[in-house]
Amino acid sequence: MSTPPLASGPDGPEALRQLLDTVLDALTAGGRARGGPLPAGGPRSVAARVADVLGDVLPDDGDPGALRALVHALAEGAADPAEPLCVAHLHCPPLAVATAADLAASALNPSLDSWDQAPAASVLEAEVTRALAHEIGLADALVTTGGTESNHLALLLARETHGGGVQLVCGAGAHHSLPRAAWLLGLPDPIVVPTPNGVLDPAAVHEALTALSGPLLVAATAGTTDAGLIDPLPEIAGLCTAHGARLHIDASYGGGLVFSDRHREKLAGLEAAHTVTVDLHKLGWQPVAAGLLAVARPRELAVLHQHADYLNADDDTEAGLPDLLDRSLRTTRRPDILKIAVTLKTLGRSGLGDLVDQVCARARAFAALVQDHPGFELYDRPVISTVLFRPVDADDAAVAAIRRRLLHEGRAVLGRARPDGRLWLKATLLNPHTRPDELAQLLKLVEGTTPEGPTSEGTTL
Repeated sequence: MSTPPLASGPDGPEALRQLLDTVLDALTAGGRARGGPLPAGGPRSVAARVADVLGDVLPDDGDPGALRALVHALAEGAADPAEPLCVAHLHCPPLAVATAADLAASALNPSLDSWDQAPAASVLEAEVTRALAHEIGLADALVTTGGTESNHLALLLARETHGGGVQLVCGAGAHHSLPRAAWLLGLPDPIVVPTPNGVLDPAAVHEALTALSGPLLVAATAGTTDAGLIDPLPEIAGLCTAHGARLHIDASYGGGLVFSDRHREKLAGLEAAHTVTVDLHKLGWQPVAAGLLAVARPRELAVLHQHADYLNADDDTEAGLPDLLDRSLRTTRRPDILKIAVTLKTLGRSGLGDLVDQVCARARAFAALVQDHPGFELYDRPVISTVLFRPVDADDAAVAAIRRRLLHEGRAVLGRARPDGRLWLKATLLNPHTRPDELAQLLKLVEGTTPEGPTSEGTTL
């Protein structure tokens, strides 16, 4: 048996070129077989189809058709975020140019734990993260796997700077990764401030900070997961200054608004934070993962530093080889910065800003359709690109069942949220190619779906 070709090296590009045709053909055929935003039939049907294609996971003899078969199976069984009716989550359709750049990163396979594994990638990461941090109004940034890792790092930096007794204060709508990070880091239980209107109330934050002693960390949100709401950042920043509290802003969703001249003002106050989380695999159209943690005080990153002689020996660093072990909690790290850099350079601020403006406009258009329809109730006008709505004559159980029926039949992927104690359908518009008629189709699908009746798997929706 001949030795399989490698992805890099002198013969790598040609080997990849031949395989890419197979992958692209399988993606096309798999998407055509799916025929909609996600596969029909529910979890059991999808599992059966995948198991049938997979067969023996590790056969005695290899199958040269495995690439085509498994990519086809993945595409046929995907919830494709590029489909206009796939709008449940903060899961964007990635740009083609970013995905192509990601292929190059996979082929070269550098790891950013030492300079001699990633000479160019380490320079690229340093330059691009600094530029993005400046765009936010801070000094530097780390690349992360997303909001969960970024929020964890933000709390770690707070603990290492202010001590293990630092108290997290956050709203009821804060992302679940924040209280989980407090638990993982051994911090006191968070103080959760009620958010009756979905955002932090400055008066309630002032009351909480006044009642507390010791080091305090306030976590505000710019783009809540449920409704895409933005806390009153300038007021919260002012309170943090007045009370000597540290400020972290989770802008995993809303951070991409900085690229838009029209919407950037919604992030006023971002520059006052000590740390800011941003996910460019949300409102940045990057393949997962593309997270950032921006920091105001780069010297705080020194707490992440580790010494490993095989990676950052003293004599090597004294000789000028960069030390990369204070740039992450991870050791092996792929160069996710490449796809980000390619996107920034290819589209520019205006190109990215146009994408932001387009999806925000799509959300406003969909909200207007809901508001004008007598059979639906709109939660509120969208702040970013999330629209919450529900049939006026449906109770919570019926709303949940309608969503599941659409999922089971493979016709639409809608999310769910309870911002006011009632269950709402959630549409997060992140596809700039979505047309007005497709938004109307989504509303018509929901209108025409009844919650009653058994599924083909014998369970009631």
